[in-house]
Amino acid sequence: MPTSAAPAPGKPIAAKVLVIGHRGASALRPEHTLASYAVAIEDGADFVEPDLVSTRDGVLVVRHENEIGGTTDVASHPEFASRRVTKTVDGESITGWFTEDFTLAELKTLRARERLADIRKANTAYDGQFTVPTFDEMIEFVAAEASARHRVIGIIPEIKHSTYFHGVGLPMEDKVLATLAAHAYTRTAPVEIQSFEIGNLKYLRGKLGKDHPNIRLLQLMDLADQHPADQPSTTYSAMMTPKGLKAIATYADAIGPSTRSIIPLTGDGKLAPVAPLVHDAHAAGLEVHPYTFRPENHFLAADFRDDAGDAARNEAGSVAEIRAYLATGIDAFFTDDPALGRKALDRP
Repeated sequence: MPTSAAPAPGKPIAAKVLVIGHRGASALRPEHTLASYAVAIEDGADFVEPDLVSTRDGVLVVRHENEIGGTTDVASHPEFASRRVTKTVDGESITGWFTEDFTLAELKTLRARERLADIRKANTAYDGQFTVPTFDEMIEFVAAEASARHRVIGIIPEIKHSTYFHGVGLPMEDKVLATLAAHAYTRTAPVEIQSFEIGNLKYLRGKLGKDHPNIRLLQLMDLADQHPADQPSTTYSAMMTPKGLKAIATYADAIGPSTRSIIPLTGDGKLAPVAPLVHDAHAAGLEVHPYTFRPENHFLAADFRDDAGDAARNEAGSVAEIRAYLATGIDAFFTDDPALGRKALDRP
């Protein structure tokens, strides 16, 4: 348990604290594959998360980034070697292969691979087994799982690089809404659309109005000194102030900060005193859904690590860390291992 700081007690404002399968159960299967979602659902996730990017022919597909060199086997396909390019995405120069340069048919010739191969070596055994799913396929899969298990499973899609995709003629917001409307499941099941940008969430709020009570909006927040890609004059630290949170509450239902914005770390990697973010967000009427709890020592606060090595799974440490953050009153949380999230939340 923490040795440097105990979390300030808090109460969630949500009726039920939710476990969100971050990219599925990405600690146990390559992220954003149907297999990863299957494990997350089996392990008790209340929601599962697809990150959305676009193909050249305008199809929404599920990848963490539009650059797919690290999450597919595209580099081993000589027919696509000439498509390796350098682009600027949200102000960052990136070299690789990008979904917007591929048709869906071309992407379907690729296979997923583990992104964190040095840490999650066991997941590399699944490299080459799974395709890149479309958003439609992901929804159909979740709907079938929900029917078979007789329980509702929420979907929490993130629209990636909204401004960038608008700039290349592939806007995603209306396509996301059209896709959700096209499936009977997502016309009624809980959906929470998330973004690190502001303008697209405001646009979606205007489009949704009160006609879609099952769809909520989540404002994601990056490191304090960084800014949304569509509003470079605004920092996330300013958005985390009481004034900033009050402004977010006019268009969003929840915020998604990093865990360390709630309980920061000291210089030696241990838990510091609790920040006021959860309290202030709740005061503004916003739920708090932080990201991301991961079970390997590499990602844990120093308070919870063991001596098994940096890449080792540390289930007890992960459960203890999640419980420390639950004590601050968070309303939901993203985890790469929903089974451990359930264990932390559902105390015996």
